[in-house]
Amino acid sequence: MASAIKLSYHRRLFFLLLFFSWSIVVCFMGYQYMREKQYKSDFLAAQLQLYNRSLLEIVEEGVAFDDYINSHKQPFEDLRISVITNSGKVIYDNLLPFDLLDNHSDRPEIASAMKSGTGYTLKRQSASDGRLYLYSATKGDNVVVRCAIPYSASLENMLAVDWTGLLVMLAVSVAMSVMAYLATRRLGKTIERLNLFAEKAEKGESFVDSTPFPNDELGSISNHIIRIYSQWQRTAEERDRAHENALREEQEKMRIKRQLTNNINHELKTPVASIQVCLETLLSGIKLSDEKRQELIERCYVNNDRLRRLLNDVSLITRIEGGSQVVGREKVVVNEVLNDIKEELAIMPEGERMQLHIDFPSIVTIEGNMSLICSVFSNLTENAMSYSGGKNIYISLLENSEKQCRIRFEDDGVGVEESQLPRLFERFYRVDKGRSRKKGGTGLGLAIVKHVVQFHGGTITVCNRPSGGLRFDFSLRKSVDAEV
Repeated sequence: MASAIKLSYHRRLFFLLLFFSWSIVVCFMGYQYMREKQYKSDFLAAQLQLYNRSLLEIVEEGVAFDDYINSHKQPFEDLRISVITNSGKVIYDNLLPFDLLDNHSDRPEIASAMKSGTGYTLKRQSASDGRLYLYSATKGDNVVVRCAIPYSASLENMLAVDWTGLLVMLAVSVAMSVMAYLATRRLGKTIERLNLFAEKAEKGESFVDSTPFPNDELGSISNHIIRIYSQWQRTAEERDRAHENALREEQEKMRIKRQLTNNINHELKTPVASIQVCLETLLSGIKLSDEKRQELIERCYVNNDRLRRLLNDVSLITRIEGGSQVVGREKVVVNEVLNDIKEELAIMPEGERMQLHIDFPSIVTIEGNMSLICSVFSNLTENAMSYSGGKNIYISLLENSEKQCRIRFEDDGVGVEESQLPRLFERFYRVDKGRSRKKGGTGLGLAIVKHVVQFHGGTITVCNRPSGGLRFDFSLRKSVDAEV
C-alpha cells in the first residue's frame, strides 16, 4: 500500500486556517441570506397585515367588500381577498365562489391568526385553485381577513436576496485566503528551515543557509538559535582540535622519549663496552707493558669523558623541555658570550682551532639563560671545528630590533649533502657516524641548539653556503612578552 502523502507544515496550517475561515464565511453568508429573506417576507407580510386591518374596519362598519375593494387601490396586483369566520367557513372571496370553498380552519395562516391574532405562510399551494400563494391573515372580533399574493416573477424578484453584498463578502474572503496563503507560506518556510536545522543539529552536522530569516519575532528567535548552535559547534570543533593536538603532542613526546631512551641506550653501549674490556684486561692479571697499560687507562678516560658529555647533553635537553619553570632567565649580552668563545679558541693549539670573525656592530641584550645561550654558540663552534674541515667561522648580526635579533653563523668548510640538511637537528643523527664517534661527539649538539633557540622564542634554519660550508640563520626573542 502506498504511504500517505505527508503535507508540509505550511500546507497543513493553510488548509486549517482556510477551513475555519470559510466555515465562518459560509455560516455568516447563510445566516445573512436567511435573515434578508426573512426580513423581506416579514416586510411584505406587514404590508398585507395593514391592508387586512383596513378591511376589518370595513367589516365592522358594515360596508360591502366589493364596493371597497373596487373603489380603493390594492397594495398588490391580483390580490386574492378572503373573509373566514371563526369556525373556518369562507363567507367571502373576491376570486373564487366562496360557497364552493371548504372549511379553512386547518390552513396554517388561519390557525396562527386564530391563536395569536396574525399569521402568514410564505409559500403554499392553494387547495382551491392549485396556485402558489403568499398568505397573510389577521383576526378581528368575529372574522379573519386573509390576503394572498400569487407567486409570480415580480413577487419572486421582490423576495429575492440581494447578492451584491454577499458577492463582495465572497471576494473579500477570497482575497483574505490569498493573503493567508502567503502568510502561512512564509511562516511555514521558516518552520521548515528550523526543522531542517534541528535534524542537522541532532546529527551534529553544520547548518549552512545563506537565505536570511524574516525580520520578525520568529526570524529573530531562529537567528539566535542558529548563532548559538554555530558558536557551540565552533567551540566543540576547537575543543576537539585542541584535544587532538594535545593527544598528538603527547604521542610525539612519548615517541621522542622512547627514541631518546633507545638512542641513549645505543650510545652508552659502545663506551661502556670499551671501558669494561679495558678494565677486564687490567684486572685479569695479564702482564702488560707500561705503554699498553697507559693506553688502556687513556681509553677508559676517553670513553668516560664521552659518557660524561652525553649525560650532560641529555640533562641539558631535559632542562630545556622542562620549560621556564626549570630554566631561569636573566639579562644576557650576546656580545660578551661571543668574546668568551673567541678567547677560548685563542688558547687552543693552532692546528686544532679555527679563526673566528665576529661582525656585531651594536650591543645585543636579550632576556634569556646565560648557559643555554653559550651552548648555542659553543655547540655550533664545536660542530664546525669537528666536522666542517674549514679554517674560518663567521658570526654576523642580521637584525637587532626591539623585539628580536637575527644572527648568522657560517663556516667555510665542505658542508653536507642537501638530502641530509633536514635531519641535522635530529637527536643522535650523524652525517659520518664513525668519524663523529672518533671525535667524541654525542650526536646531540645541533639538537640542543634547536631546542635552545626555540626556548628563546626563535627559529633556526640551515643551508649550504654557495662558496662552501654550512650557514645557520637563527633568531632570539628579546624578552618573554615580545611578539614577533
